[in-house]
Amino acid sequence: MRYFVTFLAFFILLADPVQAAEQLNPVDIKEWNVPDAGRSRDPFAVNASSVWFVDQGGSYLEHLNPLTGKIKRWALEDEPGPHNLIVGSDGMVWYSGNLSAYIGRFDPRSGKIDKIKMPNGTPRDPHTLVFDKSEKHIWFTAQHGNVVGRLTLASRKIDVIKMQTGGARPYGIAVAPNGVVWVALLGTDKLASIDPGTLKLTEHKVSPGARPRRVDVAPDGRIYYADYRRGFLGRLDPKNSKLDEWALPAGSNSGPYGMAVDKRGRIWVVETGVSPNTFVGFDPAKNAIISITPIPSGAGSVRHMHYHHATDTVWFGTDEDTIGRAQVGK
Repeated sequence: MRYFVTFLAFFILLADPVQAAEQLNPVDIKEWNVPDAGRSRDPFAVNASSVWFVDQGGSYLEHLNPLTGKIKRWALEDEPGPHNLIVGSDGMVWYSGNLSAYIGRFDPRSGKIDKIKMPNGTPRDPHTLVFDKSEKHIWFTAQHGNVVGRLTLASRKIDVIKMQTGGARPYGIAVAPNGVVWVALLGTDKLASIDPGTLKLTEHKVSPGARPRRVDVAPDGRIYYADYRRGFLGRLDPKNSKLDEWALPAGSNSGPYGMAVDKRGRIWVVETGVSPNTFVGFDPAKNAIISITPIPSGAGSVRHMHYHHATDTVWFGTDEDTIGRAQVGK
């Protein structure tokens, strides 16, 4: 079996993670063990009884019923190293074939898979997927291809937007309420925005030396990002370009990675440079950290998170091969 090899050498800040901070107003976290897994990651909650995720190393699509604990898996015989998935309102599961230059569409009812190949095999590494609000398009990053792509679902046409900066490494991606696409450029101290109408890309400088890894958008339209190198949570206001940032509890050792914004506009981010990883909440209304919760399994690293509005929960996968749920509603 071909195993996925990651390119983390440049980005691992600590050979030995430091001790996590003490708890502060901890949230309830539950984890489910995934047997025989090779990096369970990027869960997407459909409802309280249906959560999809990928097994990156083993090349599986998997489904968890949190009410029963039952896990079902589907093997991807071409071993594409699935990196991320999202689920449409029609129940179709879309995943990134990170090693095989395609985006896959999986029908859980029939088991059929359609593969949408990248134009001329480029970019070779579709990474993180996100729907626009109409679900007419899927936007995606390709960090080593140094591009952002847009898949039009009706036509299967793929548009490719090249980064202005060489080695920008587009990584995390999110769509703002106004439809503008925001991207974390991990190889730079910049974010990028893309106009969905014209596909024009604009770069936005953040703090010198920052390395934004994930990005999300609050209900008020302000952009939040996890500065993986410096251990900060950053915020950019697109209306006036005002930049704010807050040191996370573990400071420069924090290694913030997976993040999500809840319906109240609070930001949840995981510090991966500490052991165990800590699930941290920040409230912009208070300009303060409001919660710190060590992840029970230790996590190893939480790479991506998904907020499910109806259940007020944040879902994540860990390098300890668990799928986690944080109940952030009170």
